[in-house]
Amino acid sequence: MIDGPYFVLTVLGVLGCGLVAGVFCGFSTFVMRGLAEVPSAQGVAAMNAINVAALRPPFMLVFLGSTGLCAVLAVVTFVLLPDDGTVELLLGSALYLFGSFGVTVVANVPRNEALLKMEPGAPETALYWRTYVREWTMWNHVRTVASAAAAVSYTLALT
Repeated sequence: MIDGPYFVLTVLGVLGCGLVAGVFCGFSTFVMRGLAEVPSAQGVAAMNAINVAALRPPFMLVFLGSTGLCAVLAVVTFVLLPDDGTVELLLGSALYLFGSFGVTVVANVPRNEALLKMEPGAPETALYWRTYVREWTMWNHVRTVASAAAAVSYTLALT
């Protein structure tokens, strides 16, 4: 059984991945749907404000802290190769690092940056907004499932 500092790291991994999954789930299930229902200029302005607010310490500490924690857990697992939980720990780390952090970097952030450069009331922005909501939400579903699955995998490593 995992114990000591390794146990604490794994529990923190469960907590961090679970918290991030919850934030992403909220966006996938109601925030993006609500933003899609308002006029595009309002939706774009609100999403841009949300994206700026997301870069502040409360969320970034949890999101990037979980990223660092998952990386540490992966490295420590490779080095120690514990008798118990190796597969679950490596799987949890991979799910979060690639499915949550990686997807954020390659799919969601570029869309956010493109949206930020657009004028909320412009006709071309209204066209882009529909595509943005559909694609951003699809990739957010991936992040949600990956983060939740990472939390489950870490939890299984503890059993």
